[in-house]
Amino acid sequence: MPARFVSEPIKPVAETCDTSRMAIGEPGLPRQFEWRGRIVEIVAVLHTWRETGKCRHGSPDIYVRKHWYEVNTAEDGIMTIYFDRQARRGHKSAARWWLFSIREPA
Repeated sequence: MPARFVSEPIKPVAETCDTSRMAIGEPGLPRQFEWRGRIVEIVAVLHTWRETGKCRHGSPDIYVRKHWYEVNTAEDGIMTIYFDRQARRGHKSAARWWLFSIREPA
């Protein structure tokens, strides 16, 4: 089944975040998150990757912009979620975790 584009913010359940990867600059991937008023449980991480981009201030440095995760969930199929390293311009409290797409179970 093809993936369905969603592009909605999600709210991690803080006490379920895996903090072990934070020491090397990665976000703490939650094992559960809230989406549309209910809790979604991640049962497996299938694939991870990073999106990078050049410095926006003229430096030749390359920075990680997003951390992407393809995850299998308990009830909702395969979801692609990402962590946005920078809040949207002008919105310091903007969501950092997003649900990008869903491939629902057959």
